[in-house]
Amino acid sequence: MSHFVSSHKSEWDELGALIERGRKSIRRLAPNERERLDELYRRTTVHLARVTTRTRDQHLINYLSQLTASAHSLIYLPPRESIWRGAARFIVEGFGRVIMRHWRLHLLSAVLVIGGGLVGFFAASADPMVAHALWPAGDVRQPGSTPNQLLTVLRSGREGGGGEKFLFASFLFQHNLKVGLLALATGVLASLPTVLLMIFNGMLMGVFVSIHYQAGIKAEMWAWILPHGVTELGAIMLCGGAGMVLGQAVVHPALYSRRQSLVNAGREAAQVCLGVGLMLVAAAIIESYVRQSHWSTNARLAFAAATAVFWLVYFAHGAIKERAANRTANRTAPVIE
Repeated sequence: MSHFVSSHKSEWDELGALIERGRKSIRRLAPNERERLDELYRRTTVHLARVTTRTRDQHLINYLSQLTASAHSLIYLPPRESIWRGAARFIVEGFGRVIMRHWRLHLLSAVLVIGGGLVGFFAASADPMVAHALWPAGDVRQPGSTPNQLLTVLRSGREGGGGEKFLFASFLFQHNLKVGLLALATGVLASLPTVLLMIFNGMLMGVFVSIHYQAGIKAEMWAWILPHGVTELGAIMLCGGAGMVLGQAVVHPALYSRRQSLVNAGREAAQVCLGVGLMLVAAAIIESYVRQSHWSTNARLAFAAATAVFWLVYFAHGAIKERAANRTANRTAPVIE
């Protein structure tokens, strides 16, 4: 056995050196070095088989086992991504893909919010008592407010400094994140609280619009709410969709146990949380620095339209990437006959 070890020790050392370099990044190895890695790996597996049958030298067996296992992970496992590369990939396509995997539930969440908004708008417009019942009593913008009272609120904060606006953005982010997480987390209760929250938030928005419409304030109101509202309301709707993903896992676990189905849905919901958090950061910044700026009404509406186009293109890109990944998976899946 000593002759066997001395004959192949140089190959094992060479394999170990290639593994050490490849651990940092497999891309550091040149194509010919990768071929050599594969060749040495296959030879060493044969050596390991021979050693396990011809000797009881556990130290040698462990050494070769570790060597072949390390080489196997470099050759057959996908290369590890840096945390920054992984974060960039998630932002560019990962978030869009996870949304598109459950697009029907996210669309349902949007329908609930918009439907609730229409109900709130028409109900508040038809009966001021409904508006008073739904709208928070502590808000200065009450049903029946004069145009000057409403415009004062719409135009407030424009003279604030950068520090003041930054603090306001932090407050907005925390508030909106709490609302989103509440809608998401309560989805485990068969989605019922999530559905009610989506409808109620929509109704509040409808009452808000009705209050301004009754005072004859339309364009400026939309220019006040849409620049940040496109991103903010979109994030809340996605939280509602993620909550319904959790609820579906509880009510209809399909082929999995209810526990495993909820674990799988939780992984998807966690990714939605990460993306929504970034959306709410953007919405808070827009609400503090764009909404409370001296931009004209037309400039604000143009910004809102550009934001809407951006998110449509972003999620369309996610849908394309997800469809391409599914096609690749279907082509490489084994055929059972």
